[in-house]
Amino acid sequence: MNLKPFGTIKKSLKSSALYLVSGGSLLLLTSCSTEDISGMGYPKNVSSVNDISLPLWQGAWIAAGVVGIFTAILIMWPVFRHRRKGDEVPKQTQYNVPVEVAYTVIPFIIVAVLFYFTAVKESAITKVSADDKISHVIDVNAMQWSWQFTYKDNPAAGTVTGTTAQPPTLVIPKGERVRFNITSTDVVHGFWIPAFMIQMQNLPGVKNHLEFTANKIGTYPGRCNILCGRAHSQMLFKVKVVSPNNYKKYIANLKAA
Repeated sequence: MNLKPFGTIKKSLKSSALYLVSGGSLLLLTSCSTEDISGMGYPKNVSSVNDISLPLWQGAWIAAGVVGIFTAILIMWPVFRHRRKGDEVPKQTQYNVPVEVAYTVIPFIIVAVLFYFTAVKESAITKVSADDKISHVIDVNAMQWSWQFTYKDNPAAGTVTGTTAQPPTLVIPKGERVRFNITSTDVVHGFWIPAFMIQMQNLPGVKNHLEFTANKIGTYPGRCNILCGRAHSQMLFKVKVVSPNNYKKYIANLKAA
């Protein structure tokens, strides 16, 4: 059987791996510095959370693509290059310590890098500002099976309570940071705004905090993303981002009502 020497094959695989890793690194750097790359399913610049988490989302998909292509090459190489062409049994290699060490270390490094950047981004997203830097505070209370929004920066505005038949609307001002105090009346729920790339749990007896700034005027769907009972699928709400002036008018109308 006319087979290429093992050393030459290993050298070729190393070269392929080097090209793939170099290309993957370049793509990862590009994802963090270029606005032209696809949002990969998520809109850009909708909120301050998107600005933080979108590069991580893009980078994770690119890293997964590079690893997937490299893995496919490693699988298909022996399938096509070392097909059995006769009755002769090829040389058997029981151990290859450098390759086994590489296949252990490289995945560990990939996971460690992704974990590091995830922890950094998560800390930035969940960071709570000083009270004197927050102009708007809204209590978000979840209950089976709807939502209550209380505008704490103007208590006279009262509370907006929704039902499954009439989902409530959460109105927030564009360009102004808002703090949300997230609680639950009964069971665990999930406060989720898909377009803003954010979710936080509503826990009974626990108050979670979340802050972000909405960057684009518009209406965005929200929902509970934790199975919370019979009418979970109907536990919906809308997020309406308006100008600061229209937000003041909305609060004034709530007070009048």
